Amino acid sequence: MLVTGAAGSIGSVVCSGLMDRGHTVVGLDLTPEPEGFPGEWATADCADPDAVEAVFVAASRAGGLDAVVHLAGTTAEVSLPDEITSHVVTTAALLDAMVSHGVTRIVYASSNHAVGRTPRSELLTVDVRPRPDTFYGVAKVAAEALLSLYVDRYGIDAVSTRIGSFLPQPETVRGLSTWLSHDDAVRMFDAALTAPDPGFAVLYGVSANTRGWWDLRPGRALGYDPQDDAEDFAGQITADAAKDATDATHVGGPYATDAFNRPALDAPLASSSGG
Repeated sequence: MLVTGAAGSIGSVVCSGLMDRGHTVVGLDLTPEPEGFPGEWATADCADPDAVEAVFVAASRAGGLDAVVHLAGTTAEVSLPDEITSHVVTTAALLDAMVSHGVTRIVYASSNHAVGRTPRSELLTVDVRPRPDTFYGVAKVAAEALLSLYVDRYGIDAVSTRIGSFLPQPETVRGLSTWLSHDDAVRMFDAALTAPDPGFAVLYGVSANTRGWWDLRPGRALGYDPQDDAEDFAGQITADAAKDATDATHVGGPYATDAFNRPALDAPLASSSGG
């Protein structure tokens, strides 16, 4: 399989974990091959369709690809055109190459920020309407729509994982609800890659957190059974009454506040990683 963004924080964890589970991985990133990477590597820009096509051609000569895990993309809140390029154009280039080469499954790293403006409720289901909290979230919504189109047009399988706070351990009170552990991330991507005939599916990428308020049933229906719980770290979290109250208002926490309000064509603002 091809894993884009393989040199990133989540990419390095997912590549290693999937290889431990017996998957053959081709890593793809803008950066050169990391020292000691045990699989094949390609250095290319996912927003360049010719470069992506060349990666698929090279992989075909070596036996071909059976799936794509798309993790590449900026984690910052940048201008809307840059977000669209980073998340939607890259997805389009990969999808076109998949269709050309007969690759029928893609697992996409979407984000909770695709529904970040949704008010906090008892249970956040995958049936809520898209309510992005940032241009980053807008691009994730658009990428999910593109995946849905290609599922309907070409009969591929696409699983969109709306990731919460991917960190070694939770760092805030909100994180006790939104945390995705490293081990559960690997379990999630492995399940999304191996679930039979998912069609177009969306799941929430979080661990089995005691304080969780995201519906885990769509993931479990695909075989994702999270094992970790942010509550194990609750004693290490320092409460901040004002911040915690703001973070609890919307799904996207601080990204749904006025601090992120800005024109669509402005320069970069802040990072959305660990969100």
